[in-house]
Amino acid sequence: MSNEDPAKARAGLLFAVGAYGLWGFLPVYFLLLQPAGAVEIVAWRILWSLVFCAVLLAATKSFRRFAALLRDRRTVGTMALAGAIIVVNWTTFIFATLSGHLVEAALGYFINPVVTVLLGVVILRERLRLRQWIAVGISVVAIVVIAVGYGTMPWISLILAFSFGTYGLIKKRVGGRVDAIGGLTLETLALSPAAAIALIVVGVNGGLAFGTSGVPQAVAVVGTGAITAVPLLFFAAAASRLPLSTLGLTQYIAPILQLVVGVAFLHEPMSASRWFGFALIWVALAVLSADAVLVNRSSRARQLSANTSRIANETAR
Repeated sequence: MSNEDPAKARAGLLFAVGAYGLWGFLPVYFLLLQPAGAVEIVAWRILWSLVFCAVLLAATKSFRRFAALLRDRRTVGTMALAGAIIVVNWTTFIFATLSGHLVEAALGYFINPVVTVLLGVVILRERLRLRQWIAVGISVVAIVVIAVGYGTMPWISLILAFSFGTYGLIKKRVGGRVDAIGGLTLETLALSPAAAIALIVVGVNGGLAFGTSGVPQAVAVVGTGAITAVPLLFFAAAASRLPLSTLGLTQYIAPILQLVVGVAFLHEPMSASRWFGFALIWVALAVLSADAVLVNRSSRARQLSANTSRIANETAR
């Protein structure tokens, strides 16, 4: 991060912490939306997020800038792809929350930082240091341990990790030309027709929970617009300010909170193999964090030395 603007990097870090902190408590919010199912909740999230984004565009007088984005077919296509990927993530996560698999979902977001780092290497050609490769190796062992303990691959975890890692990559690549509000508006606008169709299908086949399950539930559903858009806006702002590998290091905040909710409040089971697998993931995250700290210190030391030499040379002249 030595080549990054320090103020920009600090702002990016604050946005990342805000995004992941809010995502950590999302399972509690989704439980308030019952008896709505995962498909209905995701559809309402899309539509109410679009409404929330429209309000933000009006409040910030950004409709002209958004219209310019709409004329860029490449950007529209990229944001539509990002939207499709995040819908996979949303649906999987809500299904996991409502079906008693929140711990497995938390595992997915623990794995996600490693996936993010790997995507940085494969797609963005970022180079990994030895300690980062060690962390990746430990994470692979952890997945194997947990898979053996489950008796099957933790598919929920892997889908969540790779879908959100890919979403982060896309947001990183368009961060320079697409602002947070405009990008999210494009995503939800592209998905709105599918969301409307999904609600019609749910209504025909079983009835919608929204509007028939009491005022508090209806208010909570409307609130999905803000509860969805705000952390995504924070994440988009963070992704445009931080290197992908650095962004990956902040992602453990959400799964820690989700694990606490799943184990302490929802009383989901934690077998010995699960604990051991989680422990390995935490070791991997500790290695990644230590690497980031050491590299940051080294970069600061080099920058200080360079500045000192420059000042000395200017003084000598």
